[in-house]
Amino acid sequence: MARTYRADAFFATVNPTVFTASALIIGGFVAFGVFLPDTASMAFSRLHAFITEYLGWSYLLAVTFFVGFLLWLGFSRYGSIRLGQPNDRPQFGFTAWFAMLFSAGMGIGLVFWSIAEPILHYQNPPSGAGETPQAAREAMIYTFYHWGLHAWAVYVVLGLSVAYFSFRHRLPLTIRSIFYPLLGDRIYGPIGHVIDILAVFGTLFGLATSLGFGAMQLNTGLNILVGMPVAPVWQVAIIATITGFAVISVISGLDRGLKWLSLFNLGLALVFMAFVFITGPTLFLIRFLLDSTGGYLQQLVGMSLHTGAMNGSEWQKDWTMFYWGWWIAWSPFVGIFIARISRGRTIREFIIGVLALPTLFVFAWLTVFGGTALYMEVFGTAQGLAAAVNEDTTVALYRTLAELPWTTVSSALATLLIATYFVTSSDSGTFVVDSLISRGAKHSPRRQRVIWGITEGAIAATLLLVGGEEALQSLQTGALTAGFPVAIILMICCISLLKALRREYRVPGVKPSLE
Repeated sequence: MARTYRADAFFATVNPTVFTASALIIGGFVAFGVFLPDTASMAFSRLHAFITEYLGWSYLLAVTFFVGFLLWLGFSRYGSIRLGQPNDRPQFGFTAWFAMLFSAGMGIGLVFWSIAEPILHYQNPPSGAGETPQAAREAMIYTFYHWGLHAWAVYVVLGLSVAYFSFRHRLPLTIRSIFYPLLGDRIYGPIGHVIDILAVFGTLFGLATSLGFGAMQLNTGLNILVGMPVAPVWQVAIIATITGFAVISVISGLDRGLKWLSLFNLGLALVFMAFVFITGPTLFLIRFLLDSTGGYLQQLVGMSLHTGAMNGSEWQKDWTMFYWGWWIAWSPFVGIFIARISRGRTIREFIIGVLALPTLFVFAWLTVFGGTALYMEVFGTAQGLAAAVNEDTTVALYRTLAELPWTTVSSALATLLIATYFVTSSDSGTFVVDSLISRGAKHSPRRQRVIWGITEGAIAATLLLVGGEEALQSLQTGALTAGFPVAIILMICCISLLKALRREYRVPGVKPSLE
């Protein structure tokens, strides 16, 4: 006789195997990073060095393949297939959908690095002399490369696959469902558990790292605005406060809390970007956007396969390989969340909406903020900006805003934007972890979601309070290392998805089946 649960029973939908194993692994890594930060940092760094030295080329090849595969798929005959049943239509309007996927996909990271990365590339470009006009142009092109098509392609591959198998074939909303054409019902056994455990690990530690960086940047902003001391204890207080708001949002559900908060984020981001665009070097930014986009398109293939074989690969290891491994490690979190909100859209809509449009928005954002900072540095309108960023990346945004009118207002706006992106990142991460732990259930008890929301904040707070930035970085490297097995999963995604699409397309008009 099948076992039944009350709908509101505590932990009613939890998969005990995935929950127990995930808890033990997460607890072990937290303890390792907290109590032995030096040892953990050394161990993770050595493992990271091994992967980038001997396997980094595979990251470059895999991510480039994902871009090509998705471009082909979007224009293919399969593009009109709906992610759901034939009569399903999107749950969310396009603007709300875009706002939520963008908040989950980049959010805090884009605000954090939009100025810091171009400035750092300007000082130390992949080739040639630094601190020249040509170095500034190359800095923006490579920043486009790291945050553009390749980054979003990683998310699309996993998100599209999860959405297709979950909504089209009524399988659980978890990564294990992707393997159904290859494993059949064995996805419900130990192999499936391992896949979901890996996804939980990547999601929680990827999110904890992001929350830690967000807390440090918020601490810097509040120091400038109200004089809050910059210290781990204050950063923990920030995490606790933001986690509280995130828990309230996650209790409200996707339709109310996260949807409206994401729309607010998008509106606030557009206002903030418009302010910097208008008060900054407007004409230069328009020309720089066109120039950088042209350079990006012209150099795309070369950058995609550039390993530095002849002139050393240290720059690629520090930046490109790191980013590719990081996006891949994050893909379970972002991919599953994007899949969760994309039911009813066609494959072509999904690819355009998650690959092309966010890339265009990212290019505009990076040009407005990074381009403004580069203009100040190259043309000498701001003294010491690059040196300050090189010393502390958290000050990049605020040092740039200090050179524009209404500094206090714009700094307050920036801090509010970081805080709201902070909330949406934690919120969306909670939905994903809850889905992975709960056998892909789309609905679970609210108290269960609260547990995961608090857990995310607790991990980030513990790392900052006990180990400081060093412990955070060591576990960031650990999460990055998890990207290699996830990259294998993503390659299988492409094979499995294509196999299922071909099988479905053989008999048009017949109910989709994997049998």
